[in-house]
Amino acid sequence: MTQTPAASSFELSNPPGLYDPAPNAYSHLAVVGPNANWLFVAGQGGEDAQGLLSSEFADQAAQAIANVRTALQSRGADIQHIFKLTLLVVDHTEEKLRIWVEHADLAWAGHMKPVCTLIPVPRLALDRMLIEIEAVAALMPRD
Repeated sequence: MTQTPAASSFELSNPPGLYDPAPNAYSHLAVVGPNANWLFVAGQGGEDAQGLLSSEFADQAAQAIANVRTALQSRGADIQHIFKLTLLVVDHTEEKLRIWVEHADLAWAGHMKPVCTLIPVPRLALDRMLIEIEAVAALMPRD
């Protein structure tokens, strides 16, 4: 399966010979076209604008996605412009993966998800921080 978002500067695909990663909310391959403007979003945690963290993984996952979206929107991009994610998850479990997949499905609304690496970690920068999302996005240059 291959999908290129409208007016996108990259293409996502799942080459034959590899398992279907869609149930785990990612794609295998992203190809970025020439002349793309790249946006690198620093790791975003689940803290709100006041720096408060919920104790629930699901709440932090939703807020982390919202924080990534806020960063991207400051430069005219949005979630569909992301082609690469790195997820850092404290004490990762399959239950946390299921929760992540639910939130990714909502955020990408039926579209292919970016390529992604999920890294289980023992802790993150802040006490009580359970997830951190780093993103790389690409935009076509504006005329």
